Amino acid sequence: MISALIDKGYAYHAANGDVFYSVNRFASYGKLSGKSLEDLRAGERVEVDAFKHDPMDFVLWKSVKPNEPSWDSPWGKGRPGWHIECSVMSACHLGKHFDIHGGGQDLQFPHHENEIAQSEAANDCTFVNYWMHNGFVRVDDEKMSKSLGNFFTIRDVLKKYDAEVVRFFILRAHYRSPLNYSDKHLDDAKQALTRLYTALRGVDVVAKVDVSSPSYKVFKAAMDDDFNTPEAIAILFELASTFNKSGDLIVASQLKGLANILGLLERCPEVFMQGGANDGLDASAIENLIKDRAEAKRVKNFAEADRIRQELLIQGIVLEDSAQGTSWRTV
Repeated sequence: MISALIDKGYAYHAANGDVFYSVNRFASYGKLSGKSLEDLRAGERVEVDAFKHDPMDFVLWKSVKPNEPSWDSPWGKGRPGWHIECSVMSACHLGKHFDIHGGGQDLQFPHHENEIAQSEAANDCTFVNYWMHNGFVRVDDEKMSKSLGNFFTIRDVLKKYDAEVVRFFILRAHYRSPLNYSDKHLDDAKQALTRLYTALRGVDVVAKVDVSSPSYKVFKAAMDDDFNTPEAIAILFELASTFNKSGDLIVASQLKGLANILGLLERCPEVFMQGGANDGLDASAIENLIKDRAEAKRVKNFAEADRIRQELLIQGIVLEDSAQGTSWRTV
């Protein structure tokens, strides 16, 4: 790719052995970040390199330095620049033109801007249709970083929280917005997702999306509007509320169908709501205690019934009474 860029006049081999991309040659440089070359030069902080034709030019091939790994090339030993690596990997695995490119907001400029310049100049076609730049993860309103000691992986989170709860938590925020992680927010997400599952509890419906319905049209419009998942999830709660009031199974089917598009509500409500029970108290033990409580209530021993409820609650089990009987779920 570097050779192609040199042949087309978009890059040059400098006297110090480096190969640079000439940003002046790419007329639409800055189109992703919305900045002109003049604006970028005015705010330029890059250390001046005497071997560059322009301060904004960036390296494609870096000549070897002492004690650095290196590879052979037409321009001598060295290594590829970060930007060119990504352009080449993309072309190799996804093709010269593909649909969606993601990355953090901090990569929009200069990394993604440089990827566009390299790829479109080398391949003579549009590089990417859609750019999706996600907001940063924050932990209790502080930026996540190893230096602050608040860094953890998704594996750490999944030891404590159900994967669907984590998915729901992420989808409640727009992907371009900062994502503020905390146990409190994860607990809140679990309670909210539980409300959706509760609406479908005891209901035997198959997920089916009615594309002619108003709910689908609003849902689709939200998703088409830069993947606006918070708006899409709001539709799910509206459907759950409608179903709770009407009992209309078509509404329940629509709720499940739209939620499934987001990877939500795919399990049996009982499986979700009773998941994560205390290791020392299995489902049969819980059911036996529920029977003991029902018997205590039958003989009007309400103190014992309350004691059993409290005992289960201490172990993370919530009892819910209804006309159909008593069901349970984890906190």
